[in-house]
Amino acid sequence: MAKTGYHHGDLRATILAAAAEQIATDGVDAVSLRGLARHAGVSHAAPAHHFGDKSGLLTALAIEGFERLAAELAAAGPDFREVAVAYVRFALRSPGHFDVMFRRDLLHADDERLAAARTAAGAALRSGAAEEQPDQAPRRQHATQLAAWSLVHGFAALWREGALENSPLNEAGDPEALARGMIATVRFD
Repeated sequence: MAKTGYHHGDLRATILAAAAEQIATDGVDAVSLRGLARHAGVSHAAPAHHFGDKSGLLTALAIEGFERLAAELAAAGPDFREVAVAYVRFALRSPGHFDVMFRRDLLHADDERLAAARTAAGAALRSGAAEEQPDQAPRRQHATQLAAWSLVHGFAALWREGALENSPLNEAGDPEALARGMIATVRFD
């Protein structure tokens, strides 16, 4: 990660962007508040002022991730297949966020803003699945929504971890095309 220096802009956003970048390239264990402060060219106490500790930083990053994910899922419209592809697209375009969003062990799990952001993103994903089966009983809808989330999250994780590289299952070579084809095989009845 190249040092860019911080010049009287939005330090909070600068630190979050640097953390997302570092997580995407080096993993979450490589992140430290001191390292991010050094990267931004500010005192080592400056990030702590905004985030408190590393868990606070990662919680803020997860909140930002869930908010972005909710917006992308909502923009995809009501068709579950498009919502599913938007989920995969987000995971691949925002790996630094995606890698911490579901890691409760790294976050302040009781943070109300985190809960609200997580709920909004979940509702956007669930609404796409619910559109596919409007007449189903709530219990059946919940099972289908869980299956749909598991499917797209699992696919995104497999792609991100390189498990589909050189796989005969990866005919398209394009994660969105492959996800779209996979989702097209799912029946919601």
